[in-house]
Formats: sequence, C-alpha cells, structure tokens
Amino acid sequence: MIELSDAARTTAGIVALTVVAIEAGGAFLLRVQSGREPATEFQRSFYRAGHAHAGVLVTLGLVCLLLGEATTLTGFWRWLAQTGVLVAAILMPAGFFFSAVGRARDKPNRSVYLLGAGALMLAAGVVALGVGLLQG
Repeated sequence: MIELSDAARTTAGIVALTVVAIEAGGAFLLRVQSGREPATEFQRSFYRAGHAHAGVLVTLGLVCLLLGEATTLTGFWRWLAQTGVLVAAILMPAGFFFSAVGRARDKPNRSVYLLGAGALMLAAGVVALGVGLLQG
C-alpha cells in the first residue's frame, strides 16, 4: 500500500473534483455534436480533442501522483514527476478549447501555443517520473 503525503492527498482530492468540470465539458460537447450549439468542423474536432485530453491526462496525472510517492526524488524533480502531467492536463485542453473559441472559427488562434507548452510539461513530467522510478 502506498502511503500518500499530505501534499499528494490534497492534490489528488482537488484533481478528483475536477472531473465534474470534465463532465460539464462533455455536456457541452454533446450540445455541439447534436447541433444545439453552433460550431464549425474545425471547432468540433478541437473540442473533441480538448475533452479527450482532459480526461486522459487527469487520469494519467493521478497515476503519476501516486507513483511519484514511490520515488526518492525531492524538491523540484519530485514536483515535476508528480504534477507535470497534471499541469499538462490544464494546458493542453485549454489550448484546444481556447484556440477554437469564436464565431465560425476555422483555424486556431494564438492560444494554440498552449498545446506545445502542455506537451513539454507532459514529456518532462513522465521523464522525471520514469527516471525517479528507475533510480529506486
């Protein structure tokens, strides 16, 4: 059994509550897909991608948070290993959603750069965690 630190337990609790926001995003996506919310094909695809990334990355982020407790990492490296994916879970869906916002948008706006920032955090987080786990 993994013993969670207070910080990990608090973070996990907050992240678990964000699932309600992901559900709200799913309800919005259903309105878009049913035609009750106007959207271009580009917007539909970016909204779907944002919703999918949110769900998958929150789940992966919780796993990383737990696995990070099994490492000997400290300081910044422990933070990165345990929360890098969770930061990506904010940045990447935000990049998809915010870059598609606007009437009849058919290409992303500047918010699309959040996708790159999120991808960097995702990579950094899983690499830090992987190295930490391999170190013992």
